[in-house]
Amino acid sequence: MKIGIFTDTYLPQVSGVVTSIQTLKDALEAQGHEVYIFTATDPKIAKDADETHVYRFSSMPYFGYKDRRVTFRGLIQTVEIGKELDLDIIHTQTEFSLGLMGKFVARRLKIPVVHTYHTMYEDYTNYFARGMLLKPSGVGPLVKAYLKGMSGVVAPSQLVRDTLIRYGVTDIPIPVIPTGVALPDVKEDQVDLRAKYGFTPEQPVVLSLGRLAPEKNITMTISAFSELLQSYPDAQLVIAGDGPARKTLEEQVDDLDLQDHITFAGMVGHEEVYDYYRMANVFVSSSDSETQGLTFIESMAADRPFVAIHSPYLDNLVDSPAIGTLVDDYDEFLQGIEFYLNNPQTVADSEIRKEKMYNVDANTFATRVVNFYEEVLENYRSTQTSDEDKEEYLNDEEIGYIKRILRNPFRRN
Repeated sequence: MKIGIFTDTYLPQVSGVVTSIQTLKDALEAQGHEVYIFTATDPKIAKDADETHVYRFSSMPYFGYKDRRVTFRGLIQTVEIGKELDLDIIHTQTEFSLGLMGKFVARRLKIPVVHTYHTMYEDYTNYFARGMLLKPSGVGPLVKAYLKGMSGVVAPSQLVRDTLIRYGVTDIPIPVIPTGVALPDVKEDQVDLRAKYGFTPEQPVVLSLGRLAPEKNITMTISAFSELLQSYPDAQLVIAGDGPARKTLEEQVDDLDLQDHITFAGMVGHEEVYDYYRMANVFVSSSDSETQGLTFIESMAADRPFVAIHSPYLDNLVDSPAIGTLVDDYDEFLQGIEFYLNNPQTVADSEIRKEKMYNVDANTFATRVVNFYEEVLENYRSTQTSDEDKEEYLNDEEIGYIKRILRNPFRRN
């Protein structure tokens, strides 16, 4: 099968969405499929860089989200490339510029298009002109409009599926397919991060890993850790990742005078992620906005327990203390961390995690997605209609809007 993945976010950017896309691409290719990435240019990638099966189109930083980019050129070129590649199906991973391009290309090539809904935008509307451009109540109609004409949408969790149904997306299949994780290879040259940061083998190390953004609620992790030091005065907290909240978090650490106990590691490359998990005794997340929890699966794959806030997704994932502990409030969060530092034997039985990991490994992930592709292709072929009928899928007004927004994403008229 020849698959075109359209995404605004791709390597060398680091995010859960990028990891999900790369995991899917690698696993699909390992199964013999051909995968082509259509994405935005990136200042870290040279224009003449040789990237196999990756096509980049002119872009600019999104004005409300500086580390993400919006494509403004290449609409006709994508159609020509899609024809040359003879794509079977398109899979969009964004609701913005490349997502619109993917829908347009699918219409022109007369092939189905599916989507993965990664982000719960109701929790992120503050990024759109500080919440003045888009309110949480306006997210549903926009998402429903984008998904109009799709042959299906992948929900990484039941929470996402329920949300899409609440938005009124009821006329297309919405399978729940958890994002998979490529299990790490055992490296002979594994980095000893404890030595790098000057930690002893006996020191308790707590890890927070992910984007540093207000909705991740890392301030709670820092506050809880400040209390943890009363019981574990030599403990260390490593905060791995970067983002708009970093300055605020660093100021919080300074105010609490915890510079000797809290390390900001910055952005961590995918090849380093498992070294960070293995360095820690426990992984923690005080975010209450997670929809698919890729970091929790990574922690589980690295044989490390986690402490996190209850969510519909995690409630289905966690069924043993060997995997993790879910909490409702600050006090329980602190108690959960102390539990794993006091009871390291709780995670000694890795068989529980191995069984759980089977359902979310990369190969299982790709197999489920391919099964969905095949279902969509069969349905699409069996419901072929005339070109006139297909105008309902992407009409002239929608095409004009796409062309206009791609020429200038910030143009008002």
